[in-house]
This record gives sequence, structure tokens and C-alpha cells, in this order.
Amino acid sequence: MTFADELKSAVTPRAALLVVGVLALQLLFIASYVGALHDPKPRDVPFGVVAPQQVSTQLVGRLEQLPGEPLDPRAVSDADEARRQIMNREIDGALLVNPAGTTDTLLVASGGGTVLSSTLKSLFTTVEAANRRTVRTVDVAPASPRDFDGLSAFYLVVGWCVGGYICAAILAISAGSRPANTTRAVIRLGTLAVYSVLGGLGGAIIVGPILGALPGSVAALWGLGALVVFAVGAATLALQSVFGIVGIGLAILLIVVAGNPSAGGAFPLPMLPPFWNAIGPALPPGAGTWVARSIAYFQGNDVTGPLLVLSAWAVAGTAITLVTASLKRKPQAEPIAREAGAREAGA
Repeated sequence: MTFADELKSAVTPRAALLVVGVLALQLLFIASYVGALHDPKPRDVPFGVVAPQQVSTQLVGRLEQLPGEPLDPRAVSDADEARRQIMNREIDGALLVNPAGTTDTLLVASGGGTVLSSTLKSLFTTVEAANRRTVRTVDVAPASPRDFDGLSAFYLVVGWCVGGYICAAILAISAGSRPANTTRAVIRLGTLAVYSVLGGLGGAIIVGPILGALPGSVAALWGLGALVVFAVGAATLALQSVFGIVGIGLAILLIVVAGNPSAGGAFPLPMLPPFWNAIGPALPPGAGTWVARSIAYFQGNDVTGPLLVLSAWAVAGTAITLVTASLKRKPQAEPIAREAGAREAGA
């Protein structure tokens, strides 16, 4: 047998296509992570200004003209309203101007991302110095001392996502990408649901009572974890039902390649380039990270939208899996040996 024959036997056309797909996935991984994270800059950060009306109007105008448009400033009535909007995650910071002195107060929330709060502090130190004023910083929603750079919520959600698509992949690999019938599909989804509940609970206990990395309700994090795991797992089952083993690669493309760098974990959303800033909230890692930080640091505020996103992934994945399982399969061809035997008998 020649080398060419050995090559054809060792690497089938299907395997070659899969290898090409893996290469594309690898390059997309590099492009996505480096593209999203290599040059973080604040862009249109929602920001409040509390000052007397005339001063506020002028200051908002000056902040809008800062090079690179780092802020999306708006006037806020008073300090209490500024704090309320920060805790409701409507704005990421606020400047309280002191008309009777030269020291103003910058409100930040490092629980939403320490990199962003540090960037705002640096920015306003420069802005205030140019106006011969100084600024003191008050952290309205401080990150836990055990939550370095505010990354614990992100890593927690990443762990849940990994568990979801690996569990779904194992269920498919062990018994075929597409369930043989609706009953089998229900069993797979039921197994995934049990796994999701256990995975959500385990993650919440590890980051809470065991490590003390995140404050907030363990029960709330548990519920979030179960939803994240099931949403990712159900989406993976659906992709496998439609595309076969290639569906695993598509799940990795959506969750890992596109979802993780756009989740606002290492750098909060306002510091990501426009493309990643746009897609992050619509993908499970981004939605999950937002809710986890809200539970831990913002009294559970502003979670309805992200929870609906996660629910949509869960419902869509479940529906597609059930529908594809209910479709009748094409009849399989008769075995080659039987065909050969029939030909011999006819001869």
C-alpha cells in the first residue's frame, strides 16, 4: 500500500474537515480574546454629575468632549439619587461637585469591576487637576477583599458554563448526537437539569461559605448557577441535535470564543471594543456575570434582562432538542453484506 493510500485511510475527508474546523476555531479564539482585551479603554461609561444647574450643564458639556469619548455623562439631582442609580446599575460612577470648596467627591462601584473604578479615579484626578481642584473617591459598592480585581463572579460563571457544555457533550457522545426519540431527549434534558442544580449549588457554596470570595445570597447564586448550567447545556444539546458532533464546536464558538471575552469579566463592558460590548449581554457568560455581580454587590438590582436572556437560551435549547428528536429519521440503507448476498443469489 502506498503512502497516499495510507494517508487516505488514516485521514478521512470527514476527519480532514473537522481538523480544518478546529484550526478555524483556534484562530477565532486568538482573534476574539486578543481583539477584546488587548487595548481596554473606557467608552461611553454611564456617569452622573451632581452640581448646581449652571455648573452641571457646563461640566457635562466638558466631559462629553473628553478625547476618546470615555464618558456618557448626565446631570443627576443630588448625591442620594447618584448613589441610588449606581446601586441600580444605571450609571457606573458620579462626580459630586462641592461649590463651596475645591475638593469634589467621585463615587465609584468596584463591585462592578475594579479596573473600571480605578480608571475613573485616574481620569478624574487628571480632569480635576486641570481645573485646579482635587477629588476624593468613595466606593459605594466595594468589591470583597477576597475578590481580587472583582473576577470571582466571572470565574464562577465560566465554571458553570464549562460544566454545562461538557455535560451535554458527554450525553451526546455516549449515545449519539441526536436523541433517538422524544423520550430519550426528555431523559437527557432531565439528567442535565439534575446536573445543573447540583453544579449551581456546588459553585455557590465554593465561592461563598468555603472561600468567602463573593458576598450575597447563596440561594440566589445557586438559582443563577442552575440556570446558567442548564441554559448552556440545553443550547449545546440543541446544536448537537441539529449539526451532530460539529455542534460541540459551535457551542465552544458561542460560549468560549465569543462569550467569555465579551462577558465583562476581566474588563467591564464599557471598556470593551464596540463589537464585544454589543454581543456580551446576549450570551450566557455575560448575562451570568452581570447577575452574579448584582447579587454579590448591588442588592440583586437590575437582573431581569440578563435572567430573561439566560431563560431564552434554556427554552430555545430545550425546544430545539425536543423538536429534532421528534422528527422521523431517514430509513437506513441495508447492510452491504446483505446486498452482496442478494446479488450472488441472483447470479
